[in-house]
Amino acid sequence: MTKKKKIKQPWPTKDAMAQIYKNNLWGGKRSEYYSGLGSHHPETVNPYIAVVSEFLKSFETPPIVCDLGCGDFNIGKELVQYSKKYIAVDIVPELIAHNKKEFKADNLEFHALDIAKDELPAGDCAILRQVLQHLSNAEIKRLVEKLYDFKYVILTEHLPEEDFEPNKDIISGQGIRLKKQSGVKLSAPPFHFKAKDETQLLSVPAPGFQGVLVTTLYEVK
Repeated sequence: MTKKKKIKQPWPTKDAMAQIYKNNLWGGKRSEYYSGLGSHHPETVNPYIAVVSEFLKSFETPPIVCDLGCGDFNIGKELVQYSKKYIAVDIVPELIAHNKKEFKADNLEFHALDIAKDELPAGDCAILRQVLQHLSNAEIKRLVEKLYDFKYVILTEHLPEEDFEPNKDIISGQGIRLKKQSGVKLSAPPFHFKAKDETQLLSVPAPGFQGVLVTTLYEVK
């Protein structure tokens, strides 16, 4: 008896994220792409831009920055000036096409990529701002191996305020781990991300939600 070939299920992330933007599930006007309050609330955005800008300005030669999950680019547009090259990546092709029309600079590039599956652009510093919280553990594990190619990683995640069990698994694109009283911690199982140094740059209340947005700088190599 011939065994049926097992059908490999596709990664759901691309379709889920496209639907979020198409249906304005993170808010915003129907006619625009909007990455949510966390990317637009001044009390959240301004401190983040300040600490990341200071870090990027500390380099003698401006770094090549890879923004992995750039969203509507409301934050990234403020950081481009501090980079030698700023490579902004998102999984939604329509969003990237929109960003290409809206934001232009000689040192700015946009790419439609799945950061879990596709090869990442080369760079000095990777930025992931509230991105991993939307991904399954399987996708994060695939991405973590690629983060070792960068010298620095700046990671922002939505975490519970109290002690929590990290890295409870979720289905990609269907909410975040906060609903399970969990959040992403790269150094913990099953990711075991190893960095030379780890520094918390910022912790601010999540606007309109419980928990905090924590930004961590990893020196990888």
